[in-house]
Amino acid sequence: MKYKSQKVAYWFFALCMLLFSLQIIYGFIMGFDRIGIQGLHDIIPFNTARAVHTNLLVVWLLTGFMGAAYYIIPEEAQRELISVKWAYIQLISLAVVGVVAIVGFHFNHWEGRKFLEIPRELDFLVVINVLLFLGLILGTLFKGKRQTTTALVLSMGLLFAALLYLPGMIWFDSQVMDSFFRWWVVHLWVEGVWELIMGGILSFLLIKLTGVDREVIEKWLYVIVGLTFLSGVLGTGHHYYFIGVNKIWLIVGGIFSALEPLAFLAMALFAVNMYRKGEKSHPNKIALFWTIGASIVSFIGAGLLGFAHTLPQTNLYTHGTLVTAMHGHYAFWGAYAMIVLAIISYALPNLTGRKRYNTTQGNTAFWLSNVGMLGMTVAFGVAGVAQVYLERKMKMEFMAVQNEISIHFVVLLICATMFTTGISLFIYDFFKYGRPSDEAIELK
Repeated sequence: MKYKSQKVAYWFFALCMLLFSLQIIYGFIMGFDRIGIQGLHDIIPFNTARAVHTNLLVVWLLTGFMGAAYYIIPEEAQRELISVKWAYIQLISLAVVGVVAIVGFHFNHWEGRKFLEIPRELDFLVVINVLLFLGLILGTLFKGKRQTTTALVLSMGLLFAALLYLPGMIWFDSQVMDSFFRWWVVHLWVEGVWELIMGGILSFLLIKLTGVDREVIEKWLYVIVGLTFLSGVLGTGHHYYFIGVNKIWLIVGGIFSALEPLAFLAMALFAVNMYRKGEKSHPNKIALFWTIGASIVSFIGAGLLGFAHTLPQTNLYTHGTLVTAMHGHYAFWGAYAMIVLAIISYALPNLTGRKRYNTTQGNTAFWLSNVGMLGMTVAFGVAGVAQVYLERKMKMEFMAVQNEISIHFVVLLICATMFTTGISLFIYDFFKYGRPSDEAIELK
């Protein structure tokens, strides 16, 4: 690392790993239920496990993004954070809000709105927390010696993510209006502004790992930003088919959903092309694997699998089935989880001064988690196609279909165990690096 204040990132990454672990545990609770092992649901009901699993996904990724920003922005701005003390306060308050929300879920204290179950009073604390975070990041950036395109795109993604959280806080008596604006948060985050965050982190990592000129890499960022806003914003319409909005969204959503893979394809081509043009062989191969892997897997999971079931003619049958889970798991894994693990893999040796670039645990973690997630995706996909056929074509009852496809969840749990083993190795490697050290500061 180059600046002492970058040490803040380590503690965000540590919280990120803890939350990720919890998310996986609750995923297993739901998986066991699918194969008939339901004893745990006497303690943790399925709906509670699902709410915790999905909300923790959002929280641990946001924590990872914040850690990435605290690492990247000082280096890009060429100055220390404007206040390390307030950064730690923001970290502690974020952790407290997360703990209170999760505990509340177990006592049925929530809003009951999918992905946005967090109670309304905690929404305001989240807004205060994020405003503090943005103040620290933007203040550091604009007081710095330079404002790079990489830093600006990353900051713009974080700022827009905060702004788009606000529509989800507006109360509507109409279910249609509530669902309409809820998708502004859920969809415009993951297929809109989060892509900007991913693009900013991806750009930073490729600059550091490949040695390609900054000007070349940052020109690609403009293409990604343009494609993201062209397709992601209007592509939100593919969620509006079944909530009672004007039929024009059937056409708009269908057309622009078909264009959404282009942004992820651009990212994949961008990363692979920059790697091939690279003039240096960076010793941190693990970080490079996660970086290139994120761009490729996101194109498959978010781009191709998303396209496969969001067109109106297809979504008529696949909407609300396990086909959606197939797309969701591989898309989140490739587009956002892998890029967070990439920046962690890059930052840890620099934060701690320990150049453990190519450990057996690191390589095994990469391959086990990716093969495991691919297996989970296939299991979800096969179960989803069977569900669509039996429910939508053969008109079988929902619970009867769940019994018929339960065998696929046995396969899914086997693959999930492989995935969890890989992530456990990653977390083990994370803590084996030790805590950040001032001695790790690079001499300039």
